[in-house]
Amino acid sequence: MKKKKGGGGGANWMDTYGDMVTLLLCFFVLLYSMSTISEDKWKALVQSFNPNAIPAATEIEGGTDGPSSETGGESGVFDNPDAQDDIDQMMKELADAIEAAVAAEGMESTIQVEFTGGKVYVSFSNSVFFLGDSSVLQPAGQEILSKICLLLNDAEPAIDEIRVQGHTAQQYANQRNEPQGDYRLAANRAIEVVLFLQDNSTIHPARMIPESFGQWRPIGNNKDEAGRAPNRRVEMIISGVDLEADTLNDAIKNYITTSDEALESAPANP
Repeated sequence: MKKKKGGGGGANWMDTYGDMVTLLLCFFVLLYSMSTISEDKWKALVQSFNPNAIPAATEIEGGTDGPSSETGGESGVFDNPDAQDDIDQMMKELADAIEAAVAAEGMESTIQVEFTGGKVYVSFSNSVFFLGDSSVLQPAGQEILSKICLLLNDAEPAIDEIRVQGHTAQQYANQRNEPQGDYRLAANRAIEVVLFLQDNSTIHPARMIPESFGQWRPIGNNKDEAGRAPNRRVEMIISGVDLEADTLNDAIKNYITTSDEALESAPANP
């Protein structure tokens, strides 16, 4: 009699199937381990949508992979050696644009613009903004500030902070101004300019600082009206981001981020 063959070999196909699944799993794990985002391609994509963008590179020491970006001009970790040069160039172009706007308005004698040390210095004669002992911003001042706000918006990624400084003149050569009124007048004028910038530009309010110097930073002699006139002024100092110094305080940067997130998540007003 012939012996019947055993049926134990019927499941041999499962060995092959199991090996194939294992190989596929290893293949996909290998693909995943090799999958990284090209930082250069990411920057090229971002800049194709916004040619003026200053790309922030991957954090080198923080252990975070992939591209990251920070808005509003905040400085991060940049591995692009030309990033600081790009920021400085944007600030130089901002100074040139403000100077051109001033020239277009024929206000060169009352508004001076200078670019040095990565900062744009703009000095406004008091007559541009205010009358007498008033802190009410005049229409001519609003008009030129509106143009400057548009230019600030264009340079926003490169701007670290804006300081607006109010100055007064010593009214009498042999007598100091009354301190409280003197500081308050200079402060109110600086605040009025900051409020206008806040309402008409995209620069974050945390980056704007009103300051009052009263009569104590004169550039004229205060001996007569000709000497007092240049002392009555408002100065704007626009600082560019310094990647090496990380200029804006970390607490302020954290506040900017958290406050913006809170505003975005807040329900709309009815």
